[in-house]
Amino acid sequence: MKIPIYQVDAFASEVFSGNPAAVCMLESWIDDKQLQSIAAENNLSETAFLVRNDDGFDLRWFTPITEVALCGHATLASAFVLFACQKWPEENIRFRTRKSGQLIVIKRDDLLEMDFPSRPTHTRNLPVGLKEALRVAPKEVFGSEEDLLVVLDSEKAVREAQPDFGALDRVECRGVIITARGDRSDFVSRFFAPRVGIPEDPVTGSAHCVLIPYWAGELRKNDLHAFQISKRGGELFCTHVGKRVKISGKAVLYMEGTITV
Repeated sequence: MKIPIYQVDAFASEVFSGNPAAVCMLESWIDDKQLQSIAAENNLSETAFLVRNDDGFDLRWFTPITEVALCGHATLASAFVLFACQKWPEENIRFRTRKSGQLIVIKRDDLLEMDFPSRPTHTRNLPVGLKEALRVAPKEVFGSEEDLLVVLDSEKAVREAQPDFGALDRVECRGVIITARGDRSDFVSRFFAPRVGIPEDPVTGSAHCVLIPYWAGELRKNDLHAFQISKRGGELFCTHVGKRVKISGKAVLYMEGTITV
């Protein structure tokens, strides 16, 4: 069996920046163990798998060790492949997912705009071991549907954080978002998820489902400009729309080829 594969740098305008994702085009679903093996072999933070349906595409995402409920950068990468490489003729693409409902991506000039569910935060106590694992003092800590949101004092504190990933793996959550007001943007962030095989994710769309409603409330504005300040880095243009968020960014093709299984 041969499977077309593309590697795309998402939330980037040039290669070697943003977040790399693999996109695999399937004629029909194959065994989940094979999907997971392909994702492990790719060894990227996410591999997206697409199957055509009557209204668009079915979409699933896998890290090297597990399937996830929602992934932003691999959705952006998937839409980019369909628009730029597969010559999708319409201005929007509908993705049907198993755990996050329908997702829509719209092409707006050189930006791809994703319509995602909002994931508001809720108050919670400081989890056992979090402060020691992050090696930084949180200003505030919130829970969300899957991840912790940790607010720090400054962009400098976010940029210079050096977590203990072994200790962070023992904290009860899928992943940890650290964030602060930005020096040249509305807010900045980083995202750590060693429990799902991603010590640090370069740019994380799903984390912005949490970040956008939080910062929209804090800053009292719905249109937000964000940077994820990982080593590779990425830029995001965000809008808070009630129970939904819109996350826009650019993408660029790095590689295309064929998997032989």
